[in-house]
Order: sequence, then structure tokens, then C-alpha cells
Amino acid sequence: MEKMEIYNSSRKVPEEAIKPIAGGKLKGKSDINPMWRIKKLTELFGPCGIGWKYDIVRQWEISGAAGEVMAFCNIHLYYAQDGTWSDPIPGTGGSTLVALERGGLVSSDEAYKMALTDAISVAAKALGVAADVYFEKDPTKYSGRPDAQPPVPKETIKCKTCGAVIKDTKKGGKIVTAADVAKSLNGQCPDCWRKAQGGA
Repeated sequence: MEKMEIYNSSRKVPEEAIKPIAGGKLKGKSDINPMWRIKKLTELFGPCGIGWKYDIVRQWEISGAAGEVMAFCNIHLYYAQDGTWSDPIPGTGGSTLVALERGGLVSSDEAYKMALTDAISVAAKALGVAADVYFEKDPTKYSGRPDAQPPVPKETIKCKTCGAVIKDTKKGGKIVTAADVAKSLNGQCPDCWRKAQGGA
């Protein structure tokens, strides 16, 4: 087996298995359907318990801020190749067991299950499962990932009078871009504009 075979066979996630995270601390990142990981591990190695398996090593909880409680799970993931089981691949997952919401503290009976699901995803990530979601700019051997373009350099806006670079500014708690500053000041920097208005 080639060194990158498992990684390259499991790195890409189909669009239907990805959901953007709209809120919370992970806003802007992607949520991967956990059943897709199970399907991918099964495609790679065979059914759970025959081609791959995991042991729950430890489950525990810790107290968090404001009365919240977090649940954690450690696992060892194994996969079989040519009749031989791999060494354990560790994975740690976590979830909120008691969360502080607007109405007060709320308990979850899904916390340990979600922590286990999270732990499987962490262990599977070490094999390359869903790697492209976690490492978007990693090019493939064949495609070079043409969709991962370098960022477009920001246009430099200069004052038409003195030639100084006009920078973004903050006004009323909002960022005003250099282009908008120049537009509002007739193409000038703030200093030249004030002078043109008869200011100091």
C-alpha cells in the first residue's frame, strides 16, 4: 500500500455531506455529517467490527463556567489491513452536558454520544478522512487544486494631490475602506482635503 493511499482516498467530502455552521464559536466553518465518516471508513476497510473498530478508553466530565458541565470521550480507533490490525489511533471528543441558556441551565442526554462521534472524527482525521475540509489549500497530486487561488492583492489607493497612500479608517465603530474614503474626499487624503477646505 502506498503511503498516501488512505489519505487520498478519504480526503474529499461530497457537498451533500457538508453544512456551513451559521452561528456560535465555529461560525464560518463547516459541519461534516458524521454518517459520511462511517460510510467512508466502511468503504476503506469494511464493516465496523470487522475492518475497523474503536474502543472507548475513557469518558468523563468537567465543570465549566457559569455552572456548565462538559462531557469528554477518549477512544482508540483501529483498522485492518491484510489481516493485521493497526496500532491504536487516539481521538478525543467533547460536548456540552449542561449548558447555560436564556432560561437557565439545560441538560443534554446526547452529550456523551456527541462526544463519542467527535472522538471518532478526530481519530479518523489522522488517517486523512475529510482532510480537504480541514486543510483547504493542500493540493492534490493530480489537480493542483485550481480552486484554491491565492488571495487577490488589495488595491492601493493614493491621494491625487500628495500621492500618500490612503488607508482604511474606522468611523462610528465601522470600517470605512480606503476607496470609500477617497471617494468621499474627492480623491484626496484627509490632510489634503482639510487643506483644500481652508483647514489647518
